[in-house]
Amino acid sequence: MASDNTEQACWHPETLAIRGGREISEYREHSQSLHLTSSFTYDSAEQAAAMFLGELDGYTYSRFTNPTVAAFQQRLALMEGGERAIATATGMAAIQAIMMSLLKAGDHILSSQSLFGSTTNLFAGLLAKFGVETTFVDATNLQAWRDAARPNTRLLFLETPSNPLTEIADIAAIAQIAHQRDALLVVDNSFCSPALQQPLKLGADLVMHSATKYLDGHGRVMGGAVVGSDALIEQIYLHVRTAGPTLAPFNAWTLLSGMETLHLRMEKHSASALELARWLETQPAVERVFYPGLASHPQHELALRQQSGGGAVVSFVVKGGREEAWRVVDRVQLISRTANLGDVKSTITHPASTTHARITPEARAKAGIVEGLLRVAVGLEHVEDLKRDLARGLD
Repeated sequence: MASDNTEQACWHPETLAIRGGREISEYREHSQSLHLTSSFTYDSAEQAAAMFLGELDGYTYSRFTNPTVAAFQQRLALMEGGERAIATATGMAAIQAIMMSLLKAGDHILSSQSLFGSTTNLFAGLLAKFGVETTFVDATNLQAWRDAARPNTRLLFLETPSNPLTEIADIAAIAQIAHQRDALLVVDNSFCSPALQQPLKLGADLVMHSATKYLDGHGRVMGGAVVGSDALIEQIYLHVRTAGPTLAPFNAWTLLSGMETLHLRMEKHSASALELARWLETQPAVERVFYPGLASHPQHELALRQQSGGGAVVSFVVKGGREEAWRVVDRVQLISRTANLGDVKSTITHPASTTHARITPEARAKAGIVEGLLRVAVGLEHVEDLKRDLARGLD
């Protein structure tokens, strides 16, 4: 059984992250139970038939119904302020499920140009093969969104903050542009998580997550999710049920554990990232720093309005280019050299040769992914230790 929904509606976000959507069995366990089973049994053939037809609530097969996964979905929906959520194997699986269930050949996507490299490749490569065209625009230019919209534009997609330059897009304004054209707005909220930003409350129709990042927060498992209205999620659920890009019960159980400390972690991540960003601005070897919490950030005021913190990701350009940037990466001893983010351990990567290496040089240039750019995802170590580690290469 789950906690009473009426009572949960009164809970604060920090409480929802710990107790929201809990599924408690007849054994009354205090911690969330883990259901490692591929299938479930029935009392009768009649009950089985009713469950498979959706006429009776219950669990049938873990590809699309599992108590542990259901608990994760319910908790995330509550935290994002959505009616329902559907979990997937990864964040990219979540984006693919959205597109495959809501679009068809001949439809048009309007997307921000500053995206995770795999998202760009999904839109420009795989979806294009099936007759879905994508136009990429500057996320911060509202007129560009208006001008690029077409009669067949069905969906607008954006990351905010963007990867890796932390550009901030005006969610409410872009939602209005989408809805004036009978299109949907989908927001990737992986960088902020619902602890810092809730796009649905700003007008977005769907929010997606790479749960691998801050929802887990410890670099342990992969996962993805989509949150929105019951009507939209039902369409995506039918795709996930059929195609099978499903979140595993163990991963859901791990994510539920990670979410319990989400608000504490994001508060600490944001505070340390801001201090590190301010320090980087004083370093002679650094040409420019990108972080929404800095007054120098182009969308600083917007970030203050729609986010409760700047997040963990700080990007900066090292003077000189790739050789100088690689020197910084090679000389760190504490920070992990990996392209992942969202961990309690700080990570560093060179986007042009890792996360964005597979997109064209022209696309990288248009998105501002220069050769001197580095991205640091600030973890929970002491910030003075992080400064000293980066100084090895910056000096």
